[in-house]
Amino acid sequence: MERRQFLAGLGAFGVAPLLGATERSIPLLAQAATELREPDVIFVPTPNDVVDKMLEMAKVTAKDVVYDLGCGDGRIVITAAQKYRARGVGIDIDPERIGEATANARKAGVTERVKFILGDLFEADISPATVVTLYLLTDLNLKLRPKLMKDLNPGARVVSHAFAMGDWKPERTAEVGGTTVYLWRIPPRSLSALAPTNS
Repeated sequence: MERRQFLAGLGAFGVAPLLGATERSIPLLAQAATELREPDVIFVPTPNDVVDKMLEMAKVTAKDVVYDLGCGDGRIVITAAQKYRARGVGIDIDPERIGEATANARKAGVTERVKFILGDLFEADISPATVVTLYLLTDLNLKLRPKLMKDLNPGARVVSHAFAMGDWKPERTAEVGGTTVYLWRIPPRSLSALAPTNS
């Protein structure tokens, strides 16, 4: 059965940074959880070989800022920091995942390079990203696509595990462990208006 990571990606609450969370942060997480609606999908981790392929396809370097939208346990941005010295930001609506991701970053020794934000990925400021990674459902990808086109700079790379972007043709695809990884690049502003629509 194909493994899918139905990440918690939507919410009705603004983002709140939670870098270096400790036990004292738990009440804050619990309070924030009461103000966020339930995740639309459940979390299943991205296999590590897929993580590696996503970062490889995006050609991540130490100059990149990697945003993982629906970050789960944080493994994508943590790996980007460990392997490539990139900076990373993970966004997720589930406070349990944010707590887990923060603890994982601390164990990996990369807290100076990554942070995790509790909030709605559709409301978050993703403009600093040079690479965006996704493991969402197709309908969530399509809903997110206009934001990617609007907020990201031309040339930014978008990598998705398992789910495509409708009629937006990927620049490259790869098969890993029985699943597909897709790569797109944000076009120049003059071409963004001509990009295929979701209809």
